[in-house]
Amino acid sequence: MSDVSFDVSEGEIVGLIGPNGAGKSTMFNLISGFFPVNSGKITYAGKEITGLKAHAVARLGIGRAFQAPTLFMNLSVFENVFNGFHLRYQKSFWKSFFHTKGALEEEKRARSSVMEILEFMGLAQLKSVQARNLPHGHQKVLGVCAAMAIKPSLLLLDEPLSGMHPEEAATMGEIINNIRASGVTIILVEHNVGAVMRLCNRIVVLTQGRKIAEGMPREIAENEEVIEAYLGADDEEEFD
Repeated sequence: MSDVSFDVSEGEIVGLIGPNGAGKSTMFNLISGFFPVNSGKITYAGKEITGLKAHAVARLGIGRAFQAPTLFMNLSVFENVFNGFHLRYQKSFWKSFFHTKGALEEEKRARSSVMEILEFMGLAQLKSVQARNLPHGHQKVLGVCAAMAIKPSLLLLDEPLSGMHPEEAATMGEIINNIRASGVTIILVEHNVGAVMRLCNRIVVLTQGRKIAEGMPREIAENEEVIEAYLGADDEEEFD
């Protein structure tokens, strides 16, 4: 990355786009603490988070859904989301191990929250199904559910529409809008530029590790440098 800088306002959906190798996933890895930051700084909610490890970043309220669903394929839908609650547990391991009253109450609250998430995301009826038996679109939604378990105020979505047929992509688009409407700010990396244009308030364009444009969707669609960067891209990356 080279001198890339952009802001995200509360309540926005900001798209992060660019050809393959532009640095989009690298940016997500830097924000979420998976990669170290060699220069510059990252701030969140007015506080610098540069150098924090991934678990510490998540505890601050930054959730991430990965490009490839990071699911426990042999566990149920419910169990996959429940596992995401470990970052929010307040009781120590030993208190949970000995089933203290506080730990049992906390587990009850967590299970209730899991069902709220599954209801919100449309997977409640599939709660007992093993993740490996879900169709691809539902697996992608489940990955987002797991990211929602920490109750994020900022959600990083890495190619949530990849591999989906149009009906699945439309459903995921509705889910993303519903998440934003619930009060969660979103940064979206997605190769389906048409979907980005429809979903996002603003768009940041990267190529070869540098920012070449930032603006409203229509401004980006008419930007000659952006159009040039996408020449020769796959069909799903073209503006529509």
